[in-house]
This record gives sequence, structure tokens and C-alpha cells, in this order.
Amino acid sequence: MNSDTRRAGAAPPPQAEVLSPQARKAIWGAFFGFFVDNYDIFLPVIALTPAIVYFIPKSTSPTTAAIASAMIFATTLIGRPIGALVFGHLADTVGRKRVTVISVTGFGVITLLMALLPGYERWGANVIFVFIGLRLIDGIFLGGQYTAASPLAIEYCPKAKRGLYGALIQSASSLGTAAISLVTLAVLVRFPVTELDSPYVQWGWRIPFLVGAAMAFALAVYYHRSVEESDVWRKSSRTRAPLQALFRRANLKSFLQVFVVMTGFWLSLNAALAIMPGLLASQKGVTGPTLTIALVIAYVALAVVYIIGGVISQGIGRRKYLMFSSFASAAFGTFFYYLLIGTPPDGLCTIVLLTTVTTVLVVAPGAVGTVYVNERFQTGVRASGFGLGYSLAIILPAFYVFYQTGLAALMPYKYTVLALVVIGAVLIFVGAAWGPETKDVDFALLDQPGKTPPA
Repeated sequence: MNSDTRRAGAAPPPQAEVLSPQARKAIWGAFFGFFVDNYDIFLPVIALTPAIVYFIPKSTSPTTAAIASAMIFATTLIGRPIGALVFGHLADTVGRKRVTVISVTGFGVITLLMALLPGYERWGANVIFVFIGLRLIDGIFLGGQYTAASPLAIEYCPKAKRGLYGALIQSASSLGTAAISLVTLAVLVRFPVTELDSPYVQWGWRIPFLVGAAMAFALAVYYHRSVEESDVWRKSSRTRAPLQALFRRANLKSFLQVFVVMTGFWLSLNAALAIMPGLLASQKGVTGPTLTIALVIAYVALAVVYIIGGVISQGIGRRKYLMFSSFASAAFGTFFYYLLIGTPPDGLCTIVLLTTVTTVLVVAPGAVGTVYVNERFQTGVRASGFGLGYSLAIILPAFYVFYQTGLAALMPYKYTVLALVVIGAVLIFVGAAWGPETKDVDFALLDQPGKTPPA
């Protein structure tokens, strides 16, 4: 057999594993997008809470104050699915890059406006409504950012390394949460909170907001100058109505299956990241810098585990990784969470260790969230499918407090979080078992006429 014949009969070479310069720029853009997203999401919870009297005076009834504080945070989460709906359509029809620049610039402007708001003494109760309105718009732009930037990055990734780079992008979420905690702690150490007239309450809280706005504007400039549109999107056949296509036939099945997986993920994430700080503060008396440091260590460790999980998923597959990690979350995550709840408050080192181990085990399935959801959809509906599948699933888990209240009839309230971890893990396991393996999905072949997402 001559050399030409051998070449003609040889299998096609594997997809290149070396990233092109444009691929690197798109991946790092999505990484910093997730970083800034989570930094921004937790601004009112972490940075503003010590200075909340600037907007909600002490004379406000506890119930009204609690509702107002909760709405400042919750409206951002409500805005994210709206942003995914609007910007997902645009990202699928006019391009991922353009939508990313618009959405990142948008939440940069809104964050800057929040940093410049006057307080209750000047605007009265109206300032709360303005703040809540700005946070809703902020959430819409935030939902648009990852809806466009993540598919753009994943479409640039070589198939053999999508697990690694998808997990790298996902790891930025926990690093962003750690960053806002550290920035706030640094400002509080320099300008402690005392009374209404103290520096932090009057203007110190604005510094983390200004940092967030600056990062957003820098990211928008980076995308405008450095990131190019995805070749996969450019070469794909596009539909005028991606949302209609998303909710039909095989795409609808993919969406429902992804929705189950992501609902479980958000429930598990809330159990670790939203409920745990309150448990540590109320049950253990761990507050202030000590609590912040413990949580930052846990978030950084989670980012590392995310990357490791992405590499593992590239070997054994996304489906198996989700099933194995969700089983570990239910079996071992709840065990260490139980130990954390029962640890004496004076065992600080033990508390830090258990906080880290528990967070890692409970939230480990999220390592493949970005890459797995993107792999479930064709290019023409990928941004819409990823954005809505990722963000709509947060709605049911967002009511975790009510679920805990119901479970309290069956067990002590402090242990209800363990039930949420198990339920979240079961949903991830069932959703993964329902879906196919995706690590070998070829986007170019998937987009050929007549092809449908794997069942």
C-alpha cells in the first residue's frame, strides 16, 4: 500500500488540543465574566449588610427591614432568567461577542449607579425602591453576560479539553465570591462600622461597588478589543426563533433534563453557600474576620476541586462524573455537614476544616455545569438553552427557607439543611441518568442538517 493510499484510508486526525490565541482570550474572558458576575451578585449581601442602616434606618420594623434586605438580593436572581431569555435570543441570532459587550457594559453602569446612591436621610424610603429596581436591571444584564460569554468560550475549546476549560470557567464563580469577601473585609478593617456617621456606613461600602464597576468596564473593553466571534457560531445555520426551536422535540427534552440537573445543583449550592454562613454565625458564634476567612478558604478549595472535577469528567465522562459526585454529596457531604453542625464552637481549626470539606463535597457536581449544559444543545439554540437552563433552575431552590420550615416539623431545624443536600444530590443523579454522555459531542457534526442532540 503506497503512502497516498494509507493517508486516504487513515482515520481523521483528532481535534487539536492546543488552544489558539483566540480560544485563550475567549476562555479567559468567560472566566473573568463568571468572576465579576459572582462578585457583583453578593455585593449587597457581603459589602452592604454592615452599612444597611444607610438605606434602612433602625426605626424600621424588623419585618419590613428583613423584607427590604431580602428583596435587594432576590431581585437580582429574578433578573437573571429574564436576561437569559432576552440576551440568549440575541446571542443565538446576532452573535455571542456583541451581546457579551452590551451586557457587561450594562451591569457595569448599573453597579456604578448603585455606588453613587444617596441614603435614606436624603431620599427617604424611595431610595430602597430605586435600589431594588437597579438590582433587577443589574440581574438582567448579569444573566446576559454568562448566557453569551460561556457558549462563546466553550465553542472555542478543543473537544478533548472541554472538561478542563469548562471547569476553569466554572471555578471563577467561587473565586468571585471569595474576592468580594476579602475586599469587604479589607475595607472594614480600615474603616470599622460603629454608628450611622462612621466612614464605612457613609461611604466605605461604596468601595467594593466601585471595584465591581471598574472590573465590568475593563471586561467590556477586553471583549471589544481582544475576543473574536465564535467560528462555530459563524458557520452554523441560524434560526430566526431560537426560543421556539428550544422548546420543540429533542431540544425540549434536553432542556427539561438540564433543568432537573441544574435545579439539584442550585439546591446543593444554597445549602453550602447560602445556609452555611448563617449556621456558623448562629450555632458556632463564628463571626467577623474569622467567618470570612473560613469561607474564603472553602471557596478557594472549591475552585481547585472544580478544575480537578473537570479533568476527571474528561476521562470518565460528564454523566458518570455527575452521578458519582452527586452520590458522594448525598453520602459523604451530609456526613461532614452533620459533623460541622455538631462541632463545639471552640474548635476553630476543626470548623474551618469541616467547612471546607463539606463545601467541596456538597457542591462538587457543579464542576461540569458550564460545559455539560453547553454540550446538550445545538449551536442555533445553545445560548438560549444554556442561559435559561442555567438560570431558570435557580427559582425553585431560591425558596429553600420555606422548605426548611416544612421539614422542621419532622426534624430539628438546624438539620433540615441535610435533607436539602440529599434532595439536591438526588435531582442531579436522576437528571444525569436521564441524559446522555456528552464529552465526545462534536459541535460541527451536531449542527449538520437532520442532526439532533443526543437523547
